[in-house]
Parts: sequence; C-alpha cells; structure tokens
Amino acid sequence: MKVVIKDFHVELEVKNKGIEFQVNDNDGQLLGDVYLTRTGLIWAKGKSRRESGVAVTWEQFIEWMESE
Repeated sequence: MKVVIKDFHVELEVKNKGIEFQVNDNDGQLLGDVYLTRTGLIWAKGKSRRESGVAVTWEQFIEWMESE
C-alpha cells in the first residue's frame, strides 16, 4: 500500500475539515481516501466524494479495533 497525505487542514488539533489521506495499491491504483476528523473517520472508496463515504465515530472505530 502507498498512503499519501493528500490534503492537510490541521493546526495542532484536528478540526472539522480534518486530514485527508489518499490510499493507493502498490501499482499506484487509487483505492480511495481516508478522512480523519475530530468526530471520527470517513472512507471514500475510489474517486467517490467525501460526502458519499462511509463514516464511523471514534467510539465505533475503537470498539471495532478492540474487538479482535
């Protein structure tokens, strides 16, 4: 995987716009974007927009990660 910070709207603390990461496979094919915001994470597959991505709260993400 190749993960690139695509857009960095942050000062010291993550704000509403958050941080955008572009995720590519090893061949450079775009897989999607991950957005980290102060309220949670959003996964936007392929070239889809942030608004049509799948959102989870930090609480949901932590529960999912700790369930393993």
